[in-house]
Amino acid sequence: MSTFDNREEAFEKRYVHDQEMEFRAAARRNKLFGLWAAEKLGKSGPEAEAYAEALVTAETSANADELVFSKVKDDFAAAGVEQSDHRLRRTLDELLETVRRELTKG
Repeated sequence: MSTFDNREEAFEKRYVHDQEMEFRAAARRNKLFGLWAAEKLGKSGPEAEAYAEALVTAETSANADELVFSKVKDDFAAAGVEQSDHRLRRTLDELLETVRRELTKG
């Protein structure tokens, strides 16, 4: 193998690794967001876990971030929970950064 081939292979492996880490980070973020939202909705225990898992499942869909946001926003509106769009998106962003830090630490 030439040096170029080795570099190309290393780049491809790094890309796959980065994509896998982003997928894991988004799934973990969605779980934490789901647990946060479940608490605001008055859910606990298995009911809260099921709610959070439903948001993790959304990660495999196209526009997953928007689906997660919309689901929680709609559920909050139906339950009369007051949270602004800005607060919901900020919570999503903060949780993603927290999860990324956790994943890079190992």
